[in-house]
Amino acid sequence: MAYSYKFYENKHCVFFPCHEIPDEEGFNCLFCYCPLYFLGDKCGGTFKAIGDGSIKDCSACLIPHDPKNYNYIMGKISEHIHQL
Repeated sequence: MAYSYKFYENKHCVFFPCHEIPDEEGFNCLFCYCPLYFLGDKCGGTFKAIGDGSIKDCSACLIPHDPKNYNYIMGKISEHIHQL
C-alpha cells in the first residue's frame, strides 16, 4: 500500500471494528482514539453532546477510521497547534 504510514489495521483487537461499518476492509485503526476530540465542536466529525455538553459521543463518526482522512486529521492538528 502506498503511504502505508497512514494506515494500520488490527483485526485481532477485541473491539475491532469499534464502529458499525458496512465493510471491515480498509478500516483504519491508526487513530484508535481520535486526536481531534480535544477540538470540541470544531473537529468536523459527527458527534452528539452528552449531559452538559462537555462530553462527546463520537460513535457515529468514522473520520479517524477512513484512510483517506489522514491528511485532514494532520491538517486540523497542525492548524490548532499553531494557534497555541
